[in-house]
Amino acid sequence: MIISIASGKGGTGKTSVAVALAQSLDGPVDLLDCDVEAPNAHLFLNIQWERKETLYLEVPQVDESKCTHCRACSQLCQFKAILVLGETILTFPEMCHACGGCFRVCEPRALLPGKKELGTVAQGEAGGIRLVQGELKIGEPLSPPLIREVKKRGLPQRLTLIDAPPGTSCPVIQAVKGSDFCLLVTEPTPFGLYDLRLAVEALKILQIPRGVVLNRADMGDDQVRRYLENEGIPLLLEIPFDRRIAEGYARGKSLLEVKPEMTADFQELLRKITAQAQPEPRGGDVLH
Repeated sequence: MIISIASGKGGTGKTSVAVALAQSLDGPVDLLDCDVEAPNAHLFLNIQWERKETLYLEVPQVDESKCTHCRACSQLCQFKAILVLGETILTFPEMCHACGGCFRVCEPRALLPGKKELGTVAQGEAGGIRLVQGELKIGEPLSPPLIREVKKRGLPQRLTLIDAPPGTSCPVIQAVKGSDFCLLVTEPTPFGLYDLRLAVEALKILQIPRGVVLNRADMGDDQVRRYLENEGIPLLLEIPFDRRIAEGYARGKSLLEVKPEMTADFQELLRKITAQAQPEPRGGDVLH
């Protein structure tokens, strides 16, 4: 089963919930940190890193001796990564999404595959938790290709937890796509409610079952609870505000290290998710 943990906004405690859920389980679990612009799940786990690899995007380079300036490649590219001006052809690797379409439509075979560094993927173990972490190269604007690479490394035979990026843009969609259930972490504030609404609407389009964890639940107001009741979205867990949790977070301690008595709550959370999710048989590309 694949469970993604997401949030409409940053700072709600999404990574804390993902790590706590992983730590509460007895059996082996994969934790995929797909927040590749700021991966931080490793800060709360005593990870023994096993491997790290640099990944690249395949981008076009031009053999001008073969180019006929037919414009087929530039007309195809929706991201304006190739531009033909008269008898001059320009490529913009930073805008390329590596779809490969330009190579297919270039009849004179004037486009050659080049590569651009995308980022790194690291793998390691901490007890029964196998962490796969993506880290986007500084200055690289495209995170979805790296998120796909992180998801490819999930093991089908294991329970997989995906720590998604914050927000509701393309990186989040790439991270949660293919999940059997999405756990949304929010807080009882107007900002929390606004961004929760956006996340719920995105999941409706993706047709992914969903539930909510309310962090710092004894603060703010009851607008989030009323919204969940009106939408028929289950509130699966409430985490109270506790200064000790914040202090432990600042010291790199996980939620369950600070409040081990909540282990049973997270185990019950998984049971609730399992009861509501409808896992599909997982083929080789389900995580991609």
